[in-house]
Amino acid sequence: MGIATVLFQTVAANRVLTPSIMGFDALYVLLQTALVAGLGITGFAALPGGPKFVAEVGAMSLLSALLFGTLLGRGVTDIPRTILTGVILRVLFRSLGTFPARIMDPNAHAVVQAASFASFGSVNAALLPAAGAIAGACVIAAMWLAPRLDVLALGRGPAISLGLRFDRMVLGPVGMLVAVSTALVGPVAFFGLLVAGLAHGLAPSARHAVLLPAAGLIGAAILVAGQTLFERLMGQTATLSVVVEFAGGLFFLFLLLKERVR
Repeated sequence: MGIATVLFQTVAANRVLTPSIMGFDALYVLLQTALVAGLGITGFAALPGGPKFVAEVGAMSLLSALLFGTLLGRGVTDIPRTILTGVILRVLFRSLGTFPARIMDPNAHAVVQAASFASFGSVNAALLPAAGAIAGACVIAAMWLAPRLDVLALGRGPAISLGLRFDRMVLGPVGMLVAVSTALVGPVAFFGLLVAGLAHGLAPSARHAVLLPAAGLIGAAILVAGQTLFERLMGQTATLSVVVEFAGGLFFLFLLLKERVR
């Protein structure tokens, strides 16, 4: 999520944005609601982890292909329209998931709520090899595109004047990284924003060959340190995601106030 957010912010030329605004998390919650409503609590609990993971990654990858592949027809000039479309789809997915959630059994609704929040301590270990392979391939692709991203970071005008033609391949790894991480642990809207902000602040260079590994290492350090503190020392299992999202939300407000002062 941290690497995906760095990539997304570079292409969008905005440090406040996060890929979650494009509707990935809302689509994930809608899928959980539809599965519980259609299969019931028992059927949902009996779903095999592998096919469910593939279906969720496939659905979110299809969304990213729709947004980044279809709408970016004219290059960088279509980025604001793409972001706006993602925001609209996010609202649509949330609205579609609200109606069945209101009419379903309270116990089923509780299952939906539990599945709709990130859980770093209950990851299906059998899914880690596949998720790691997909994420690793996306990171390699992002590192290969690092020089192109350095030019994009100069701004749209300078990038075009330097001969850089906007490429949809830049946003390809973003959709896959968000899809894999969301399907693996659940929605983490502000985690990527927090990690990307720390990477920009702590990395010794603004080059993406440095920023991207820094974001990955910072995200891993936050999760490992947080899990050690809350799970091993404090005996808590569902606290880290809440704390991370709270810190990410505060950081988002800080960025907004900082931009307003400017």
